Amino acid sequence: MAFYRQLGVIPPKRHTQHRDENGNLYYEELMGEEGFSSDSSLLYHRYIPSAIVDATEWKVPDQATTPNHPLKPRHLQLHKLFPETIWAETDVVTGRRLILGNPDVRLSYVVSKKESPLYRNVVGDEMVYIESGTAKVETVFGTLDAKPGDYVQLPMATTHRWIPTGDEPLRAYVIEANSHIVPPKRYLSKFGQFLENAPFCERDLHGPTEPIQVEDENVEVLVKHRTSHGIVGTRYLMPHHPFDVVGWDGCLYPYTFSIHDYEPITGRVHQPPPAHQSFEGNNFVICNFVPRKVDYHPDAIPVPYYHSNVDSDEIMFYCGGDYEARKGSGIGQGSISVHPGGHAHGPQPGAYERSIGVEYFDELAVMVDTFRPLELGEGAFACEDPAYAGSWSRNQAGAQ
Repeated sequence: MAFYRQLGVIPPKRHTQHRDENGNLYYEELMGEEGFSSDSSLLYHRYIPSAIVDATEWKVPDQATTPNHPLKPRHLQLHKLFPETIWAETDVVTGRRLILGNPDVRLSYVVSKKESPLYRNVVGDEMVYIESGTAKVETVFGTLDAKPGDYVQLPMATTHRWIPTGDEPLRAYVIEANSHIVPPKRYLSKFGQFLENAPFCERDLHGPTEPIQVEDENVEVLVKHRTSHGIVGTRYLMPHHPFDVVGWDGCLYPYTFSIHDYEPITGRVHQPPPAHQSFEGNNFVICNFVPRKVDYHPDAIPVPYYHSNVDSDEIMFYCGGDYEARKGSGIGQGSISVHPGGHAHGPQPGAYERSIGVEYFDELAVMVDTFRPLELGEGAFACEDPAYAGSWSRNQAGAQ
């Protein structure tokens, strides 16, 4: 995301001496993507950022997946995964449960009231959607305040921790990429600025406002990374706290973006899912379905037409409002629908007809479309509604 920012104290020229008031050198770190060939930032540390005292194994949450076979649509009820009795002992990093995954992206869910350990994901970027609750996300770049409806974008290798705030538990839908997550290229100029036809812009991205300093020694940091055998974890013991940055500048940093700042694209007839796209990663896209006026052709049918996902799986997380096309299916707040490639899907019986003449949809959902098949994680089997696959066949006669 080529949008330059500067925080704290930095030298006037990069890669030159930068000293504190006592003449001690700060340590410059380049955090960059694609081997010095893409976006980067320069961070200035009080201590050497490479220093570790020890490294031991950390067992990451269960990453095993099972193919969606036999092929069928599924309804997952995520609110059933975390009873209230475990909220106080669950954190956003170690407590997340895998719902769906493939080699490009993993989708998890967590409900938490506990501060997380320090954590760094070096597999790919993370995009975390806040369904409800609030949190402070402390990062090596500074602090982000997260509220309901916010995406929290965390670039690969950003050391951070989650601190839930307030009385309500933090409910988070976690999108972990094996790549970087960026705005769609069609909404950006050749230099990276948002175009006038984009549904959001730089003003809607909120980064840290000041660096944070923590003095501590022998600090643990959990690191998720890849080996030839899959995703594993390492526990670093660092001699000094990683939050020691006095200043940074560049175009790579964490930020929040509210789904409520996304301006929907509408038309006379029903618009296809690319009109809802907000971000993309390697072999997947993220889309927003928000409250909006709907199709205004005199003969329009506002709910989606039936469609076959020939090249992709469609995953919809329902996080607010009243989703017209799914009435009668059992889907509600906190549900995920899994519509796999090769299965024709669309409105539930009766929704097609009921939508005629409707002028406004009050719905909120986050959709992830993947271009390789998703498999089911342990969390999916723990909260599946087995009746969903047959929901289009029930009561069809009464739907006309």
